[in-house]
Amino acid sequence: MKKKKILKDIPKHERPREKMIDKGPQFLSNLELLTVLIGSGLPGLDVLEIARNVKRKIEKEFDSLTVENLKQVNGVGPSKACLILAAVELSRRFLVKEGTKLDSHKKVVALAEDLRRKKQEHFISFTVDGDTNLIRRRRVFKGTLNQSLIHPREIFADAVSDRAAGVILVHNHPSGSSQPSKEDFAVTRQLVDAGRIMGIDIIDHIVLGKKNHFSFQKEGILKKMQPR
Repeated sequence: MKKKKILKDIPKHERPREKMIDKGPQFLSNLELLTVLIGSGLPGLDVLEIARNVKRKIEKEFDSLTVENLKQVNGVGPSKACLILAAVELSRRFLVKEGTKLDSHKKVVALAEDLRRKKQEHFISFTVDGDTNLIRRRRVFKGTLNQSLIHPREIFADAVSDRAAGVILVHNHPSGSSQPSKEDFAVTRQLVDAGRIMGIDIIDHIVLGKKNHFSFQKEGILKKMQPR
């Protein structure tokens, strides 16, 4: 079994912090960037090992990270958890810049590509303003999608808090198919009906497969769900 590399195995000029100073952050891997954030390890626990475990946690729970679940990683206390979470939130805010317009299903899919790799269904929402500028992305639910588990209040409480004009919904199919199921249709209709009462539009619901996607808006299905 190959021994995992620890920090002292790396030549000093190639260690993450020195590499960042010499070359810039764009030359660091995700693991190296996390190593810089974490700073140091603990007796018997190398900083690279902590960084590897934090990286796995972020990959699995990016949309629901908290100080508490970061502290579940051995070697991460409250201070390091706050530092990591602050970096994640800053990156989220700066990457999704004010004025990012989600006026096509392709732009939405580009911001949800990470879901294609998930082994469980993840249901996320994008709140938008009246000009379809993105306000925030959130994970609403993880697990098998059905009408009883996706409750409208979970979707619209955040939309109201954001003062959003509309919501775009996205979820993945781990099976690989992007064809919506009868549960997908039922959940969509339920949320469209609730949105009509709340005065908040369901702008689209996109189902992601491994390679393709299905847009309820593009296929004209959302229009058919509106009252005549």
